[in-house]
Amino acid sequence: MKILFILNPISGAIKKAGIPKMIDKYLDHTKFNHDIVYTEYAGHATEIARKASKEGVDIVVAVGGDGTINEVGRALIHTNTAMAIIPCGSGNGLARHLRIPINIRKSIELINQCEIRLLDYGTINDRPFFCTCGVGFDAFISMKFAKGKKRGKLRYVKLVLSEGLRYKGETYKVIDDSEDGPKEHFAYLISCANASQYGNNAYIAPQASMADGLLDVIIMEPFGFLDAPQMGFDMMNKTLNKSCKVRTYTTKHINVQREQPGPVHFDGDPMEMGREIDIKIVEKGINILVNPVTDTKKVKPNAVQNTICQLFNYITSFHKGISTGGKRLWRKLS
Repeated sequence: MKILFILNPISGAIKKAGIPKMIDKYLDHTKFNHDIVYTEYAGHATEIARKASKEGVDIVVAVGGDGTINEVGRALIHTNTAMAIIPCGSGNGLARHLRIPINIRKSIELINQCEIRLLDYGTINDRPFFCTCGVGFDAFISMKFAKGKKRGKLRYVKLVLSEGLRYKGETYKVIDDSEDGPKEHFAYLISCANASQYGNNAYIAPQASMADGLLDVIIMEPFGFLDAPQMGFDMMNKTLNKSCKVRTYTTKHINVQREQPGPVHFDGDPMEMGREIDIKIVEKGINILVNPVTDTKKVKPNAVQNTICQLFNYITSFHKGISTGGKRLWRKLS
């Protein structure tokens, strides 16, 4: 089989100088005839992957983060060429969802097993994405992060902590496949997920599947200082869908309208878009090499995680009841 490795030398924090030697050492050369190409500018991976597919390459490997994966994947949709991943980014959301090892050697050895499945992808205003997309706070943070000179997880965490409680949310009109008609939401963010997480095991949509022909929609309400620990815990605990601050459902198509143009994100990369955002799922549109043990479907919390989530929700509800009762009492006394 012909296999091409597209290596982004600047994505993530992992040094890539030794990766070609590791490919040469651990790739099964009885199965594969391989080449390696380095990207030189934004969008170059798409050009390389598209050319490789036309030339009959069987597998194109994205060596980089979710941005590199998006560039490679968009060139391979609706082709016979499969995409594989060696995760070297900051978050590696799609790789983690597919249970592809973050360890370079193990991810190369996984390629040798050559388990390829036909999976879904999404589009946001006709631009393909493979993991998540959305509007609101996560898009706002992605744009601020991209404009900064420094990269890395620490800077991202600092941005989230410094901006998280100051961000006020926005009013959105949402139209989807339901028969209820347009609905208005004042939301902190609206995210649409084909896969379960943003990256770094932060599960925005723990029930998302890449094989069900559906988008998982997450509408998160604005929240206060006391709610923030629970929101962070639920995201890492795979129980965000059970939070009282979050509404989730599935659909094939969603149209989101907002008051002003602004940032969106798809697969972690930000972009300015207009007032209207149209998001769709495309069923079985791309061949992806996966871990044979993954079902590419739903991530479920265990019993302990469920119990802790229920406790957090009880505390939040109790605090809300006390707060509401206190305000009513104060109004009466006043």
